Amino acid sequence: MALTNKLLLFADIVNLGSFSKAAALHDMDNSSLSKQIKKLESDLGVQLLNRSTRSFSLTSAGEDILKQTIKLNDVLNDIQLIADSYQSHPKGILRITSPVYFGQGYLQPVISRFMAQYPDVQIIHSLNDKKADIISEQFDIAFRLGQLNESNLIAKKIADTHFILIASSSFVDRYGYPTSPQQLIALPSIVYSNIDVTLDQLQIKSTKQDPDFTAYKMQAKYKVSDVKTMINAVKDGIGYALIDLSNLEDSLEKLDLVQLLPDMIISRSNTAIYAIYPHRKHTMLVKEFIHAVQCYIGTPPRWEVYLS
Repeated sequence: MALTNKLLLFADIVNLGSFSKAAALHDMDNSSLSKQIKKLESDLGVQLLNRSTRSFSLTSAGEDILKQTIKLNDVLNDIQLIADSYQSHPKGILRITSPVYFGQGYLQPVISRFMAQYPDVQIIHSLNDKKADIISEQFDIAFRLGQLNESNLIAKKIADTHFILIASSSFVDRYGYPTSPQQLIALPSIVYSNIDVTLDQLQIKSTKQDPDFTAYKMQAKYKVSDVKTMINAVKDGIGYALIDLSNLEDSLEKLDLVQLLPDMIISRSNTAIYAIYPHRKHTMLVKEFIHAVQCYIGTPPRWEVYLS
């Protein structure tokens, strides 16, 4: 393995904070990766990492060499960007991460068409509701729902969306149709919950003229980390749920679901789907894929008709 490649492996280990994560990123086993780092240290004649059985730390030499390796990686990326700008059509590897439901329902159809249109493109798609660190994990694009906090990334809005409260017809038959937030939170609910977020808090006001939102806590009868499973549980009548409109795969009527408190304002109602990427990753391939996703979702987005 060339010195450059071994240096980049070393940088990935430090950025990810783990030999195992870096090995998985490069489809290697831990022992092979460890051997490459030992070879790197032998080639350079210095120790880069202080290792223990469970952790590692940078040596002084490692810190200085890491800084230069980061500069080297930036130069290599700039070279790739220059090469990409001369391409007549998209090609290469595109690494994408997205929430599970959005990836299954909206990205997979785009990926199938995109790869048929551009046979020189290879796509790696990680579906995970846990937010990835797209820089350290080397993703080209991440699709996110909601508000964005990463100031070091570029964000492009794909489409507006909003949250709604839903229940099954059988649930309403059993418990009655709630006409106020107080009646609603007295009922059993299904709450989306993963390692990053638990959506069991409602902020509601009755009209736009009301000065403030009032906070309500949902009574979680069932917590689940998968959107499709949550919607299926709603269909089964276990409880009502707060979901993003884009999570529906058909109209409420066809799904035998009803919207609860439709005339009230939920603070989570104004959200959006974003594509985010590091500035250096705005290649032709990234640009064309984001455009393909926007075209598939449409304006207004295809899920808006699900409430009609």
